[in-house]
Amino acid sequence: MSGFPGKLIKSFSNAARGIAILFKSQLNAKIEFSIAVFVVLAGFYFSISSTEWMAILLCIALVLGLEGINTAIELLADKLHPGFDINIGKCKDVAAGAVLIASIVAAIIGFIIFAPKFLTVFTN
Repeated sequence: MSGFPGKLIKSFSNAARGIAILFKSQLNAKIEFSIAVFVVLAGFYFSISSTEWMAILLCIALVLGLEGINTAIELLADKLHPGFDINIGKCKDVAAGAVLIASIVAAIIGFIIFAPKFLTVFTN
C-alpha cells in the first residue's frame, strides 16, 4: 500500500487496533461503553431530539476519548518509568481526573435529558 489511500488505510487500521487495545485492557472503558449502549438504546426508546442526540453522542465521545488518552498516558508512563515516581503518579492522577470530570458532566447531561422522560413513563 503506497500513496495516500494506503496511508489512510494504515492510519485507520492503527486507530482500530488502539480502540481494540483500549476495550480489551481497560475495565473502565468496558463499563463506560456498556453505559453508552444503554443510553443510546434509551435515546431510541424515548425518541430524543436531534439536539439531545448531539449532546449524548458528544458526551460518549468525550468520555471514551479521554479514557483512551488516559490509558495511553498510563502505558507510556509505565514504560518510561516502571518504578514509582511522584510526578508520574500526579500525571496519571490528572489524566484519570479528566475522565472523571467528563463522566460526571455526562451523567448530569444524561439526567437532564432522560429524567423527565422516565418520570413521564412512571407517572402515567
